[in-house]
Amino acid sequence: MVLFLLLFFLLLPLAVLWRRRLSQDAGLSWLVRLQHRVAWGALCWAAAWQRKSLAQSTLHAGQSQQRALRRCLQGAQSPRCPLRGSTDIGIFRNHLPLTKASQLQEEESGGQLLPPTSNQYRGEASLQATLLGLAALKKTYPEVLAPEGTARVTPSSPWPYPLPWPWHALGQLGPAGTKDPRALLLEALRSPGLRALEAGTAVELLDVFLGLEADGEELAEAIAAGNPGASLPRRAAELREALEQGPRGLALRLWPKLQVVVTLDAGGQAEAVAALRALWCQGLAFFSPAYAASGGALGLSLWPEQPHGLYLLPPGGPFIELLPLKEGTREEAAPTVLLAEAQKGKEYELVLTDHTSLTRCRLGDVVQVVGAYNQCPVVRFICRLGQTLSVRGEDTGEDVFSEALGQAVGQWPGARLLDHGCVESSILDSSEGSAPHYEVFVALKGLRNLSEENRDKLDHCLQEASARYKSLRFRGSVGPAQVHLVGWGAFRELRAALAACPSAPFPPEMPRVLKHSPCTRQAGSVGS
Repeated sequence: MVLFLLLFFLLLPLAVLWRRRLSQDAGLSWLVRLQHRVAWGALCWAAAWQRKSLAQSTLHAGQSQQRALRRCLQGAQSPRCPLRGSTDIGIFRNHLPLTKASQLQEEESGGQLLPPTSNQYRGEASLQATLLGLAALKKTYPEVLAPEGTARVTPSSPWPYPLPWPWHALGQLGPAGTKDPRALLLEALRSPGLRALEAGTAVELLDVFLGLEADGEELAEAIAAGNPGASLPRRAAELREALEQGPRGLALRLWPKLQVVVTLDAGGQAEAVAALRALWCQGLAFFSPAYAASGGALGLSLWPEQPHGLYLLPPGGPFIELLPLKEGTREEAAPTVLLAEAQKGKEYELVLTDHTSLTRCRLGDVVQVVGAYNQCPVVRFICRLGQTLSVRGEDTGEDVFSEALGQAVGQWPGARLLDHGCVESSILDSSEGSAPHYEVFVALKGLRNLSEENRDKLDHCLQEASARYKSLRFRGSVGPAQVHLVGWGAFRELRAALAACPSAPFPPEMPRVLKHSPCTRQAGSVGS
């Protein structure tokens, strides 16, 4: 909180100056440079302070987690809190048993999805992720955050915490305060010198590029006519020429100086990242400032130059434990461990203690430890246990199914997977007269029709990936997976329906297994 106030008062004069600017003429270019230099100076100072604080807390991870637990217990609003004043981990575990997220949902909301907590993106962890992410990005790609070098093309931001000054001071393009996706995209298209492209998530960025292909001529006409801004007929011609050459490498044709794409990583984003890398954003680096796990837990990304998907679990709030899982079955193998006790190569499920209800909740997010930063684990997020398919107790995990689907799509000539979703047949009432099975909805690029032979390849790949599934298929207890090809807009409509629901999930993850009534009704209409 102290750090936030310092930043606010340091940069408040810049915010006032920015709002008083009435033009972008050369006479005021000195003000732009001053704003940019002071803003980045303040940010780098704050990031250095955060980096030092993180280094100290990770050097003594056990003590840091004790402090996090103490804060959690002091803020508890639950009447069943016999632990006030005690931070003994053994007593804490004995008094508060583990609870699965699904059980918590049934207890608190009658089986419906829990409403998002309003302050889950707030707090020290979110501010830390934003400051350290911006500083790491600037260090790795120094030119990216120069004045007018960055544009955001979605209403949502990839940065977990809103900074206390206008983004223009950091060099970001875009109409101030607008939430109109079309206006944001037009502003980016008008600027060929961009070096970084931002979007809330990879799935949202995928929607932007698919929409750009569909509405390219309309957008080109708007740029040529100067609606909004000055008329740019030459830029409109460049947009038309870039679109005519197809999706592969489109981003670099539109913005030749582009270096990196910034999105917020969360569950269900891997397929969108893979599609963007292979087609529209080919040749570009991807960076996420954090991984937004369930319940507001954040994994920090400190190394943009490292392979995409490595995150540090910090020892500060919220209080996180790791539940060891049995290899192969992903069942509970032992009591929870603290961050400093994590072992490289092992898989764990994240356990988060909510200070409001004082519940130790198994989030369902599975991570694999791949390294360490001081005493804290560096992890790769593997899958979400809540996204498991099971019609006969076979428990086909999200990662197993995604791998099998990827292998099947690789055998479909010219196809590129954009998105997918699954429903167990019993939920859709589609197994009448047949064995229970998976209903699979896929959106593809490069393939308009699927033959029965190609549809059957998914079931064969599933049998190769899961011995349990193969055994059930051989006995006839489970029927073959049914594949439905849908248009790219179907999943966009599904996400819009989910976002409009009062119990919209947090973080901005894409569910792969649809189990709740709003989702399954939408899936049924998608497949019809």
